[in-house]
Amino acid sequence: MTTERVARAEVPCRACLAGEDLDWLGGRSVSLALELTTVVETVPGPPAPPAEGWPEEVWAYLRERLPGLDPRPPAVRVHSAAPSASGLSSSTALIVALLRAYTRLCVPAPGVPDATLAQWAYAFEFARFNGGGMDHLAVIEGGALLLEGRTTGLPVIRDRAVFPEDWTVLVLDSATRKDTGDHIRVVREQLATGDPALALYRKEADEAATQAWSAIGARDLDGLAGAMDRAHVTMRDHQRMSTPVLEELRELALGSAGLRLKLSGAGGGGSLVGVCRTADADGIASAVRGALGEQYPAARVIPTRAAGPEPAASPVP
Repeated sequence: MTTERVARAEVPCRACLAGEDLDWLGGRSVSLALELTTVVETVPGPPAPPAEGWPEEVWAYLRERLPGLDPRPPAVRVHSAAPSASGLSSSTALIVALLRAYTRLCVPAPGVPDATLAQWAYAFEFARFNGGGMDHLAVIEGGALLLEGRTTGLPVIRDRAVFPEDWTVLVLDSATRKDTGDHIRVVREQLATGDPALALYRKEADEAATQAWSAIGARDLDGLAGAMDRAHVTMRDHQRMSTPVLEELRELALGSAGLRLKLSGAGGGGSLVGVCRTADADGIASAVRGALGEQYPAARVIPTRAAGPEPAASPVP
């Protein structure tokens, strides 16, 4: 395949405000798409040379579903504003962006529906990681979602909301990774054996998600911060999802700026997220950066906003 056309896809990352793992354990969770986007653009000309990685794997996966695709994928350029391996679902954003760009290039209008892309992206990752589908819906649908988890398949979207425009999300990228490669396997074993710690976590996380969703609807910023703090505490105390470094960063943010932070993502990421009024964001971010000081020189504070769904796009001649 040699083509002069270009297809582009831009996909947000997501923060989980409450309810990690409940998208596949069962229970409610709250996701929020963020304007830290991953952009994939196909490159005109001959196909990409053989290489390992998501572009190759996603193309091979698509060829099983779209007969007639060429053996080699088109070359692509990739740029991401989201911290990698941060618990903000940057990997899912890349997979969805590849699926969108490839199908926009190869499938005639009206193209592949977003609902189908969500199913494909979920199945692609489930086969590799055995996890849930919050991330795929979050980055495709945009905005804030209240999800009801299921043991298999994508969660059910119970409600949607427009995140208040005068609220900013502050991401504290710790620049550290958690060693949680076996997290899903361990939690599935807990589920199979009826571990009471998991049962307590599910109850507390579900209630925190309900509290967070009510606060978003009521535009109650303090209520949302409290719900996120509750969600973090149950992640830490019942499922050991946090680390000493992340706990120290939380204390620094709270002590320097009164900002309550929550770990985002149950897996290996090391980012914390908080919410504040946009008018206060610069001052809070500056205070937290100052508190990080020389002790955490690689850590970053990244202000961002809620992201909506990507507008429809067509290949560019």
